[in-house]
Amino acid sequence: MSNENDRDSETPKTPSRRGFLTAAGIAFAGTTLGAGAASEARAATGDQATTGNAAAEPFWGEHQGGILTRPQSHTYFAAFDLTTDKRDDVITLLKTWTQAAARMSKGLPIEPFKESEIAPPTDMSTTTTVTTADYADAKPTLVALTDSSESLELPPARLTVTFGFGAGLFVKDGEDRFGLAKHRPEAFVDLPRFVGDQLVEAHTGGDLSVQACADDPQVAFHAVRQLARLAYDFAGIRWTQSGFIPNFGPKRTPRNLMGFKDGTNNPSVADAEAMAKIVWVGEEGPDWMRGGSYLVARRIRIAIEHWDRTNVPFQEQTVGRHKLSGAPLGKAHEFDAADYGATDKDGNSVIPENAHIRLAAPVNNDGAQILRRPYSFNDGVNFTAERWPPWRQGNEYDAGLFFLAYQRDARTGFIKIFDRMAKFDMMNQFVTHVGGGFFAIPRGAKEGEYIGQKLFEST
Repeated sequence: MSNENDRDSETPKTPSRRGFLTAAGIAFAGTTLGAGAASEARAATGDQATTGNAAAEPFWGEHQGGILTRPQSHTYFAAFDLTTDKRDDVITLLKTWTQAAARMSKGLPIEPFKESEIAPPTDMSTTTTVTTADYADAKPTLVALTDSSESLELPPARLTVTFGFGAGLFVKDGEDRFGLAKHRPEAFVDLPRFVGDQLVEAHTGGDLSVQACADDPQVAFHAVRQLARLAYDFAGIRWTQSGFIPNFGPKRTPRNLMGFKDGTNNPSVADAEAMAKIVWVGEEGPDWMRGGSYLVARRIRIAIEHWDRTNVPFQEQTVGRHKLSGAPLGKAHEFDAADYGATDKDGNSVIPENAHIRLAAPVNNDGAQILRRPYSFNDGVNFTAERWPPWRQGNEYDAGLFFLAYQRDARTGFIKIFDRMAKFDMMNQFVTHVGGGFFAIPRGAKEGEYIGQKLFEST
């Protein structure tokens, strides 16, 4: 790795977090980020030559990445609460986040490293190498690290960073903090409280959301960690959730922690017409949302111990599919069409009336569809008083499904579908919705723009 030799003539001072954000925002205004990052990848200190790596996903474009992108094997999701009441602070934050995310998606640190940051500590006023023993005394004269460095020498791992806006960006506690209330889309409604919801306030909601997805968990965590560091003066993390799925590639359906294939009936992301109808906001939305989507995130805890004590035939009746093949009950192959009218010799429905796939099927919901992009999670164990016989108490897995669904309009998507499922789904005896949020995912950014720019330019 080569070093950057240019130094300011004056001794650098350690910048404050707010100062770094402000400087980054100013630099952003006069720079086309894509071109700058590309040249830095070839010439600047600390930048790895991974820009041309096939593992890099594009950041700039009409739509944000991480929606139609082939699902990566790991995710790290964070919801933030804004701690500032200044509109300009939010704009500066979004500019800085955009710049950092664009760089990280190429496998680059959020800022090019200075020589002092990757070489032995140096007294900048004399350029004399400082010994380890003298490090504490020399530290005030060093340039502060702008990247925590744990992803250095790692490839981009198909990293995508997807940003969202929560209801609190528009109105919070009855206050229009940033003058954006009138620009809240009609479709961005408050989610109703569904039957069975046990949402924990500390793990629900948020003013902003960030989801990093990558084929390396360290790359995904690194991305959110950097954005959280850059936000210290303006926003704080409300809740986070990590997740994982098998890295099967595009031609196999991953299984969830219940052991069933998850996502068989998803619409094809290769079908542009279907995506325009199901996922992307069209002319009905405000300009800043056209080409964006609406994300429902739900942390769904699975009573794994209870599930594991049931026999496979009952599990299959609950889901409506065969466990091994993934085929609908009564069929042989995963992608066979389900026959919801089929009955057995006794006249009973082959796929039960309250089976999961029947209640979720578009044909039974006036054609309503969503694009599911879920991840499994395992957050260890905690003490639970079980509510099913034999009424045990003790440590149980805090594990389940981090459900993520994109749609053009949640009123005709998730809300319509899940209202019936919350009331009648056989699976409800095994799952509990304990957290999550609803976020407007703005359109993508062109090079030189920042995420959400058209919203903040609205008058």
